[in-house]
Order: sequence, then structure tokens, then C-alpha cells
Amino acid sequence: MAETVIKFDNVTMKYGNIVAVNNLSLELKKGEVIGFIGPNGAGKTTVLKLISQLLRPNFGKISVINKYGKLQNIIKDSKNLIEMGFLIDIPHFYNTTPYYLLKYIANIRNYPKEKINQRIDNLLKEFNLFEWKYKKIKIFSKGMKQELGFIIAIIHDPDIIILDEPQTGLDPNARIQIRRFIKSLHQEGKTIFVASHMLHEIAEVCDKIVLINQGMIIGFDTIDNLENLIKNTEIVCKILHLIPPEKVNAILQRLIQRLTPYLESEFDLEISTDLIKYNPQEKSLIIRYDGKEESRSQILSILMNEFNAEFIITSFSKPKTSQLEKIYTQMIHDIKK
Repeated sequence: MAETVIKFDNVTMKYGNIVAVNNLSLELKKGEVIGFIGPNGAGKTTVLKLISQLLRPNFGKISVINKYGKLQNIIKDSKNLIEMGFLIDIPHFYNTTPYYLLKYIANIRNYPKEKINQRIDNLLKEFNLFEWKYKKIKIFSKGMKQELGFIIAIIHDPDIIILDEPQTGLDPNARIQIRRFIKSLHQEGKTIFVASHMLHEIAEVCDKIVLINQGMIIGFDTIDNLENLIKNTEIVCKILHLIPPEKVNAILQRLIQRLTPYLESEFDLEISTDLIKYNPQEKSLIIRYDGKEESRSQILSILMNEFNAEFIITSFSKPKTSQLEKIYTQMIHDIKK
């Protein structure tokens, strides 16, 4: 069983009368990538600032593994901890260059001096910033500064990496690159804690998800296990050609009649309004079914054999991103009841 590297014990953090983190208990295991999601004001950034010791909790204990393999209360003693890297909030830099900034960070983080220059070059090349190595950071775009902030978090090759909205301000190619790099860090055995509003990012890279609302954890597990906590499940069926507009309603009615035994029986209209929807922009059918594997198999068989004259299926899947959105929406809805 993987060892615990970060542990929260009944941690509470207040800003005046506002409770940002409410009696939070949580354990992160070595080598896991944990996603942290919640609405604005849910407490995500506060939790990350507590780990990074930018804030001290009002109550509770935060422990991080030290160089001797023991959990250590960082509120009482922050010496001899294993290396950690942080990207907290939107980074701001002095008006220097990436080379001098990264060299300074690597030095104070005790990265081997003889390897610093090569490490800097490799990471700048990885994020297409090498030609900006000696340029003043003040002329960088928001996305370039965010990429530089990510490099700063990992320049010293830390064992634990804490990332707050790492894809803020990035273009699609840069977001893909960040996700790819997080996956490579995961393969190296790093422990990574990612807070993000971008559910696609979370679903793509994380082993487990922490759902937080009003400073409290409302769910913590794998996406698949969290999915089992809700009743509604979704299939996206991509089709090759658009359905003629005049045929859409008739085909949907026929689909509902034929697939009724396998569709969600206790349908929550606050989550969605249709059991089967057609999205012409995406050339897809969205089917809300009962979540059973045998039902999914039957639905695919019926679509392939009985509706092949109406449309040709190109893919048939449960998208993790939409499932994550649905899980979170349902849990928030259940709390408000």
C-alpha cells in the first residue's frame, strides 16, 4: 500500500467570520495525481496555500512526509521535508529573464549545480520558451508567464508538486503540453495535487478527484467510483452524417420507445431535460441510461442493428468530462436539499 505523503487532520481556516476550510481531513498517497475541483470560493486555493505554508490554519494539523520517511507536522516544524514545488495563483515575477530566475530558484532549492544549465535548457525547450531564455519577463504574454510558473514549480525536480489552475491563460496547444507533462511526471512517481476549473484537464490526468464545496469535502474517490454514487449516466454516440432536420423528432421518439428498458428510470429534470438528445453541431446523440454495463451493450446492439438506416455510428463512449460535471452538479444539488 502506498505511503501517505500529505495529511490534513480536521483543518479549519477562517478569514474573519468566513470559513474557507471547514474541518477538512484528507490524505494524499505517494505517486497519486489528485484533482481538486469546486466553484469559486469553495476553498481550493486556501487548501493549497496551507500545504505551501503561505497560510496557517486556525485549527487542525497538516503533516508532510520528511526526508526520513516520517510524517511531520509542518505547523510546528518545516525543516527536513522532502522537496515540493508550487504554482499558486497567477505567478508574478521580478523584471528579470527566465534564465536568471530559474537558476536562482534551482540554487536555493539545492538542485545539483552542475546540472542546472542543462535542466533549464531542457524545460524551456519543452515549453517552447528557449528562444526567450534571456528576454525580459515583462514582455511575456499571460500564457508564457503561466508556463514559466509551471517550470519554476518543477525546476528542482520535487517529489510533491502542487498546482493551482496550471492551465490558466494557455492556448489549446499549451494546455495539451501541460497535461502531457503532468502525465510524464506521474510516470516518474511524483505526487501531484491539481486544482482546476477545467474538468477535461482533471479527467485526463488524475487518479482521484476531491470535490469541495464551502470548504468541505463532498466526495473523494476515482471518477468511476464517484460515478457509482449517482443514478444518471451518459453515453455519447457520434454519427457520421447529420440527421435531416425533418427526421430528427421521429427518430428520437423511436429511439426512446425502443431503448426505454435501458434508460434512466428516475430521471432528474434539474440535471437535464431529455433522456435522448441530438446535437447537430457535434453530430452526436446523448443518451441517458441506467448505468448498467449490460444496458450499454444492449443499447449499442440496438443502434447498430435497428437504426443503421438512419445513421452510421463512428464512436460510442462515456465521456469522463461530462460525467465529472454531472457528478459534481448532482452532489451539490443533494447537499442543498
